[in-house]
Amino acid sequence: MQTYSSFIPKTRTLMGPGPSDVSERVLHALSRPTLGHLDPDFISLMDETKSLLQYAFKTDNALTMPLSAPGSAGMEAMFVNLLEPGDKVIVCINGVFGNRMKENAKRVGAEVICIDDPWGEQTKPEKLERALRQHPDTKAVAFVHAETSTGVRNDAKTLCQIAKSFNCLTIVDAVTSLAGIELCVDEWHIDAIYSGTQKCLSCVPGLAPISFSEHAVQTIQKRKSPVQSWFLDMNLIVGYWGEGQKRAYHHTAPVNSIYALHESLVMLAQEGLENSCQRHASMHQHLKTGLESLGLEMAVDEAYRLPQLNAVKIPEGIDDVQVRSRLLNEYDLEIGAGLGELAGKVWRIGLMGYACKQKNVDYCIQSLGRVLNR
Repeated sequence: MQTYSSFIPKTRTLMGPGPSDVSERVLHALSRPTLGHLDPDFISLMDETKSLLQYAFKTDNALTMPLSAPGSAGMEAMFVNLLEPGDKVIVCINGVFGNRMKENAKRVGAEVICIDDPWGEQTKPEKLERALRQHPDTKAVAFVHAETSTGVRNDAKTLCQIAKSFNCLTIVDAVTSLAGIELCVDEWHIDAIYSGTQKCLSCVPGLAPISFSEHAVQTIQKRKSPVQSWFLDMNLIVGYWGEGQKRAYHHTAPVNSIYALHESLVMLAQEGLENSCQRHASMHQHLKTGLESLGLEMAVDEAYRLPQLNAVKIPEGIDDVQVRSRLLNEYDLEIGAGLGELAGKVWRIGLMGYACKQKNVDYCIQSLGRVLNR
């Protein structure tokens, strides 16, 4: 019989598109004694985690919680709860994750109108307004705030204003934006939003912070057909993540992962949300200066470039795979490859959460410089 032993991973510096580095505080929280998922002490922690997520999202939405699944399930939860067969939805696409929104909407039987813009550019607000005038019976508008595949920040505030002027629900992907750049759920009138724990929150992967407005909750409650997913049905989940000590069993929550999320949110509150966004902006400038010293160029216009996800042009004659492999194998440094249309054309360098610090930026520039010079 084969002999097995414990898995001890190498210590890597994670500067790809996620997951990001996790702090010792969060890792220690993860290792604390497990409680039952209906234990009164754990329920108190759930309430505090909800409150901290409301702070991070800048919302008073009562239906705010971490979904017991990764960000992709957060995306699916938006569409299966808010859309029914035959509903019309406009999806703005300028990268991989806008396309995933489209696929989710199609699978619930919605009629999907796509607004396409080139990868590496913003969604054009005037295109959304034109589409809504052509389709005044649209129920919802969906878009990605921070497109992880390209490093582009879409103008969420403006897109939501346009959608609301046509009485549409707004569905927003904030997987990479939460705690990295400005995000104001209530002020911008976002009805449904989802994120991931492994990006700027610097928590372990596997949870999806989500939030629904009162308008969205009413939409779910007035559905004519059952939610297509039992596990993601908010009508059922709210019984577990509701108010008060008495909770209805829905599923066994990933208790220790929620310990970790709580700790990461405590760290965010202690730093301050605005300070976190400023740190990401400052370290982006430091990274940009270092990359330019190596003769490298950013792939996205500065006006809408994400500080936490940096798309960098790969110079002519440079082997993308070889560079990333050498960084990983020789320097224990992970950066990301391009996706879809940008595969082989850009590197994606993440500056997210705990990884967003000068030590990491300097190490990335030094290591990348050595590999390129070789």
